[in-house]
Amino acid sequence: MNPFFSIIVPCCDVAPYLRECLDSVVKQPFSDWECLLGVEESKDDTEKIAREYTTKDPRFKVFAGPRTGSCSASRNTGIDMAAGEYIIFLDGDDTIVEGSLQRLHDKIAARPGADLYPCAMEVYDNQTGKVIDHRDNYPPNFSDELTGPKATVDLSSRLFYPCPMLQLSVFRRLFLVDNGLKCIYGLRNQDSEFSPRALYLARRVIPLHEAFYLYRIRGGSVQTSAKSYGHFYRDWSVILESLFAFHAKVSAEPGFDRAVTKSWSRTWLSTLFIKWFSKDFVSKVPRAERLEYLIKMFPRGMDDFDSLLAGCGSLPRRIAGWWVKAFVRHAIARPMAEAFFTMFYFPIVQLKRAS
Repeated sequence: MNPFFSIIVPCCDVAPYLRECLDSVVKQPFSDWECLLGVEESKDDTEKIAREYTTKDPRFKVFAGPRTGSCSASRNTGIDMAAGEYIIFLDGDDTIVEGSLQRLHDKIAARPGADLYPCAMEVYDNQTGKVIDHRDNYPPNFSDELTGPKATVDLSSRLFYPCPMLQLSVFRRLFLVDNGLKCIYGLRNQDSEFSPRALYLARRVIPLHEAFYLYRIRGGSVQTSAKSYGHFYRDWSVILESLFAFHAKVSAEPGFDRAVTKSWSRTWLSTLFIKWFSKDFVSKVPRAERLEYLIKMFPRGMDDFDSLLAGCGSLPRRIAGWWVKAFVRHAIARPMAEAFFTMFYFPIVQLKRAS
């Protein structure tokens, strides 16, 4: 009989934290789970510790792979291997709250069959041990059940980048499989590309408000490790290219809600504008480097970008999009485009927010 939960744990260089992570699973009173440990080549005893758990408990399974600098490969392989009805993503340096699997099971069993069960997490500082944030993207007064498009629109009205972390949700396994939902290999910020697609495609979204996940903020993790701006821009050029293409695909389908385009454009275009043209980035990153990765965002031309821009419903955003295209296509326009953003676009946005 297949387990209720498949817990997928990417592990790389997390030896100081891995036992705490896996013990938080073993000690759960609810026992109907499997735990798939995706161990990438590490400089410490991560794999040794992971394999210790497989010898003590057959519910643990290890699969090994080369070092990639990203959780994507382990998460994707874990999805392929998983046998559970529902999937939980747990990082190897984090933990889950005592007794939370039973509570999650009971809430899901009471309303089964949703594709996505958004939950909550507690964020704590590794040095002090203090909880510094409680994250629940769905406030108590939200609908208790939504479609993916409705959740996309409603969340974007209150959050700049809604639900970027995979760990905030429990996924129905067959929903992921049937839609071919996978993370892009090599991305450190794979959540920012995966989660908007998963949320939109979900037929039923049932927020649970269960703070089952304990997220550790520490130096040296994949997310906090210092990387070159080139690595940062490479990630975001890949993310935005994929999301623009996703919008172009689904917006051509019958019954598409144009309010989704407005929501995505507010998030994705603003992300592009900020990361490539805000004063902070312009002052720190050479124009040639920003241009290189902006060009890589449009390997097949700018039709997907234009499709999102056309439906954004904001004249300032459309004008800003025109300057992005001018920056890409015409060397003489590049300093003028930067001046437009720093002197006009961002001040206008700030004034609008203040009012």
